[in-house]
Amino acid sequence: MKKIAFIIPPSVELLDLAGPVQVFTEAQFHGFEITIEFYSFHSTTVSAAGLPFGKIENYRQAVLKEGDFLFIPGVNFESLEKHLKTEKAFFEWLAGCSENNITICSVCNAAFVLGAAGLLDNKECTTHWRRAGLLQARFPKTKVLTDVLYVKSGNIYTSAGISAGIDLALSILEEWKDPLFVHKVARGLVVYHRRSHQHTQQSIYLDYRNHVNPKIHQVQDFMIEHISSEISLEILAARVNMSPRNLSRVFKETTGITTVDYLTKLRLEKATTLKNNPDYTLSYIASECGFHSARQLQRILKEGSSIEK
Repeated sequence: MKKIAFIIPPSVELLDLAGPVQVFTEAQFHGFEITIEFYSFHSTTVSAAGLPFGKIENYRQAVLKEGDFLFIPGVNFESLEKHLKTEKAFFEWLAGCSENNITICSVCNAAFVLGAAGLLDNKECTTHWRRAGLLQARFPKTKVLTDVLYVKSGNIYTSAGISAGIDLALSILEEWKDPLFVHKVARGLVVYHRRSHQHTQQSIYLDYRNHVNPKIHQVQDFMIEHISSEISLEILAARVNMSPRNLSRVFKETTGITTVDYLTKLRLEKATTLKNNPDYTLSYIASECGFHSARQLQRILKEGSSIEK
């Protein structure tokens, strides 16, 4: 079972913590088995906003193994400067976690904590834009990228902060599962468009969702959930009480793509995934993806290189 451990330092920024936590708890809601644990530096912890936490176990009590993930959210910067001078034992513990192949993730200015532990040496990383210059000056052996949302460098992941922690958490979830599952999680969080950087590929399940039109989101969700069925413009329009002509116009204006092209991209994505299973025949894959025949699927797969993915 996957394990995510969160370190909650004093003066933690609430969204830096809550955003990634919510991603993984939403994944649990959808049936993915993840253990989520929380640890702290000290016996009492108060957030940067003044919200106190209850009793939290000390980080030394964490039992982590290779393959587990450790998240450190950002904190009030004045408090961070103090931690950098006083938490040397934690930095040594953190370096040991890295040596044991635990993936360590920072949100916002927690990248300074990773730097103090020596984990950013000879690696690319990022942090909140306000502190990027200082991070580079403080840790000259690293390369700070200032125009990205998150960076994955070996087992060290850093994110730009605030909501970028959500983007990083969704990306991690896709490493474990698949794009469709991540779509379900993002949809549950009302995050319809996952921003990404240095990602191996864009996800059709999350692309074309950078809009706020609820009817178009409903149409897109219906296509994803009924991909093996016969889907016409008339069926889609009836779902959202629009005329087919109006839906066609609004869908293209909102997403930049037609309903037909969007549905084709969805079906190609699923077909490409199913083709990885040697037990599935082309006819079976075609039926699961809403194509009329294996021949039609073969033709569209050949043409796929001319369709922007």
